[in-house]
Amino acid sequence: MEIIAYSAAGLIGISLGLIGGGGSILTMPVLVYLFGINPLLATSYSLFIVGATSLAGAIANFNRGLVNIKTALLFGSASISTVFLTRKYLIPLIPKIIFSNKNFSITENMLMMVLFAILMLAAAIAMIKDTTTQMVICAEKHSLKVGKLLSYGIAIGLATGFLGAGGGFLLIPTLVILVGLPIKEAIGTSLFIIALNSLIGFTGDLGHFAFDWIFLFKITTIAIVGIVIGGVVNKKVNGAKLKKGFGWFVVFMGCYIIIKEIILK
Repeated sequence: MEIIAYSAAGLIGISLGLIGGGGSILTMPVLVYLFGINPLLATSYSLFIVGATSLAGAIANFNRGLVNIKTALLFGSASISTVFLTRKYLIPLIPKIIFSNKNFSITENMLMMVLFAILMLAAAIAMIKDTTTQMVICAEKHSLKVGKLLSYGIAIGLATGFLGAGGGFLLIPTLVILVGLPIKEAIGTSLFIIALNSLIGFTGDLGHFAFDWIFLFKITTIAIVGIVIGGVVNKKVNGAKLKKGFGWFVVFMGCYIIIKEIILK
């Protein structure tokens, strides 16, 4: 089981390198179901792993001139502060038992996993649908709307803060449609924003959890090696077909989590 778990950690990075946004959606299920980590702590671990892995991808894209720093900082001003405040002040307020009666209880862990499963299904739909052409058409007609950009930043910050997900599947369409970035530049910029969101959000957890730093660095290193491998393989395979196939896999995983957490409890 340990070999399977560490192999899955490598798959997180490989999927990010192969398909860009959406790959980090595997982090939470791997940590919770394969490594047996508490879901709330797993959201914190996920922030660090996703942040460090995305930073490695962002550096590679920056060297190719595919990161728009100005846009990242504008968008990040809303999302980064939202993630930090969520982790620092809102997460500690979530009660262990949210609702309970004689027949059914909603616990903190169940809520986290079900909300994450819903996020997975949303990510899967975005990956399965061929939205690239639609985004390019919309981008040609775009006008930069700062208010809407900041509101999207807050929404993505909340998702990242509560669930530990990078939100690349939300970020990329936002950067293309609202900002008008080319697809490749949007991917590079989104990785930089995800890195900032996740790593700064993670600092909000310092003092709230006892971290196994050796384990955390080990998983992160495996994921970073995976993103390098995925980037190499990406040049030799059809990324669009891979993305759709991975999307259906994420649908299966999302449904599995909902069934396990609600029906099989």
